[in-house]
Amino acid sequence: MPISVLMPALSPTMTEGNLIKWHKKEGDPVKAGDVLAEIETDKATMEVEAVDEGILGRIMVAAGTEQVAVNTPIALLLEEGEDAGALDKAVLSAKPKATEIPTVLPQSAVTPQKAASSTSPKAANTTERVFASPLARRLAEHINVDLRTLSGSGPHGRIVKLDVEKASKSSSSPATITYGESGYTDIPLNMMRKITAKRLTESKQEIPHFYLTVDCTIDSLLALRADLNTKLEGEKLSVNDFIIRAVALALIKVPEANVSWQETALRHYKSADVAVAVAIEGGLITPIIRSADHKSLRQLSNEMKVLAEKARSGKLTPEEFQGGTFTISNLGMYGIKHFGAIINPPQACILAVGMGEQRPIVRNGQVEIATQMTCTLSVDHRAVDGAVGSAYLTVFKEFIEDPLKLLV
Repeated sequence: MPISVLMPALSPTMTEGNLIKWHKKEGDPVKAGDVLAEIETDKATMEVEAVDEGILGRIMVAAGTEQVAVNTPIALLLEEGEDAGALDKAVLSAKPKATEIPTVLPQSAVTPQKAASSTSPKAANTTERVFASPLARRLAEHINVDLRTLSGSGPHGRIVKLDVEKASKSSSSPATITYGESGYTDIPLNMMRKITAKRLTESKQEIPHFYLTVDCTIDSLLALRADLNTKLEGEKLSVNDFIIRAVALALIKVPEANVSWQETALRHYKSADVAVAVAIEGGLITPIIRSADHKSLRQLSNEMKVLAEKARSGKLTPEEFQGGTFTISNLGMYGIKHFGAIINPPQACILAVGMGEQRPIVRNGQVEIATQMTCTLSVDHRAVDGAVGSAYLTVFKEFIEDPLKLLV
C-alpha cells in the first residue's frame, strides 16, 4: 500500500499552510531525510524532510497551493516492489483538502501543470527555470521585481533576498507598487500575516489586558555599555541586550509574573525564556532566548544577533520560535516614545520598550536633565494581578537603573 505523505503541523498554531515548492518530482527515489518540499507556515518557510523511503509515485497537491489543511495527504510514496497501479486506489481513499489560488503566488512558484492554464508553454518553461528562495519570491512579488531578470548570488546561483533588494534599489522606477485605475492595489496576505491577525484579534478580544508604565533613567546603563564596548574586541552590546537580561532576572525575582493562563491551571515556569519581537519581510516573529537568566550580556548579545539574522532569512527552526514565557517588543530604534503591545498568548506579559531620550526631571528639588526610557507592561489580568505586575516592573526598573547588577 503506498505511503501517504501528510501536510505536517510545523508549529503549535498551524492548522493549514501553503505548499511553496516541491524538491522532488514524480518518479524520483526518496530516502529518509531527503528534502521533499517547502512549506509556508504561520511563522516561516520551512523545508519538509521525508521520514520514509520509496519512490515519489504521485504529487497530490501542486506547488503553489494555498490553505492546505494539516494532515492532508500531499503525496504518495511507492514502497519497494509496488508499481504505479497501486496509486489510483490509494488516491481514491486520500483526497487532498486544499484550496488552490495560484494567482496570489509568484510565477516562479507555479508548477508547469498550473501555469499551462494561464500562460503559453514557452512562458511556463521559463518560469520553471527560475531558482530562488521562498523569501526572495515573496519579496519580488510584493515589490514588483521580475525574478527572470536577476542573477543569483546564493549557492548554485540561487536568487536570494539580497539580490531582489539590490534590483529594487537599482530600478529607475520611483514606485515599486503599481496602482490601477481605482487608485489602490491589493497585495495578497501571506500565511504569517493571516495567522498573526487571527491570533492578535483573539488575544485582544479574549484576554483582559491592563497596562502598567514606568520611566527608567538609563544614563548609568548607557555609560556602562559604552565602557564595556571599548573592552570587547569585535563585539558591541546593544541597549536591548541589557533589557533582555533585566527582563529575565526580574522574572526570576518575581516568579509570579513568569506564568501563563491555562484555563484549568496557572502554569508557573522555572526558567525565563524570553521572546524578542523581530520585524521580518511579511510580518513579525518572536525568536526565543532560552534560560536567558543564566546567560551573560555577551552571550545574550551573540545569541540575539544569530536569531535575528535567522529570522530575517527565514531559517529559524520551530524550536527557536515556539514557546517562550515573556515577550519584549522594542520600538525605541524607530523613535517611538511610548506604546502598548498586545499579549502573545498563552504568555501573560509583554513589555513594550520606547526610545531613550533626554527629559527634564526633578531630583532633590532641582530640575535636571536625564535620559529616560518609557516601558509599558501589558498584562493578562487572569494570570497576573496589578500588585504582581507592579512588583515586576519595580524590580525591572531597579536592574535598568543600576546596571552593575546585570553583570553579577
